[in-house]
Amino acid sequence: MWAAEGSGRCIYMEEMDEVIQPWSLFCTCSITFFISMLYSSLSALQVLDLDNDIAVPDNLWRAAIHPSVTSKFKRCLDILGALVGLSVTLIMLIPIAIAIQLDNPGPVFYSQMRCGYRGRPFRIWKFRSMVANADDLKPLVENQAEGLIFKNAQDPRITRVGSVLRRTSLDEFPQFWNVLKGDMSLVGTRPPTIDEVRRYERHHWQRLNVKPGLTGRWQAEGRSTIKDFEAIVKMDVDYQVQWSLGYDLTLIWRTVEAVVLSRGAC
Repeated sequence: MWAAEGSGRCIYMEEMDEVIQPWSLFCTCSITFFISMLYSSLSALQVLDLDNDIAVPDNLWRAAIHPSVTSKFKRCLDILGALVGLSVTLIMLIPIAIAIQLDNPGPVFYSQMRCGYRGRPFRIWKFRSMVANADDLKPLVENQAEGLIFKNAQDPRITRVGSVLRRTSLDEFPQFWNVLKGDMSLVGTRPPTIDEVRRYERHHWQRLNVKPGLTGRWQAEGRSTIKDFEAIVKMDVDYQVQWSLGYDLTLIWRTVEAVVLSRGAC
């Protein structure tokens, strides 16, 4: 009886180990996810003044603050959406990380300095969808877009896993962290790079009079099929004119629909 009872305990402990080990791995990855983003965000704060040598037009500072920036209802929607989005991100973190490493070893996350509300720089996060040295290879890739954006439908830097992440927009999910922090909103204009903003003309700055968003009219109505920067600026300004909480919800729904149906995907 003692032997049987002892054997049962061993079997029970082995089963517990099988359950605990994956859960422990999940918790470890989750903690690493948040710590790495928090550390990099805090580190970025030390260099913002050095990176932000952008001349912001006077008319932007004199412009009235857009109501979406101060809306408590929009901020509550952002926080709720970010918490849900981050929960989904954590669930998918391990399989996506494994897929990225098997396909193209290197960092799981990609981060870059972008310009947000009124040109304020911040660090954006994505799951890496390109080769590890993609930024170095960018000058070798043809830009198929017109104006101050970069697009190439057959960008050779995109990995096999990366093409799936981009087609399903899963690569954007880490940006729910940016939404939770307040750097971004669920809906707004897509945040441009610092190099792009340095070349902005005065009317281009209008698109930065709201917080950048995970989605917007550009993503909801065209995604990667719209390659004219001036058309994108017009859509961003039109969004500001039409803005309401209901309009944000409509654009979120249209974005989900576009992703599910793979409309305009890279």
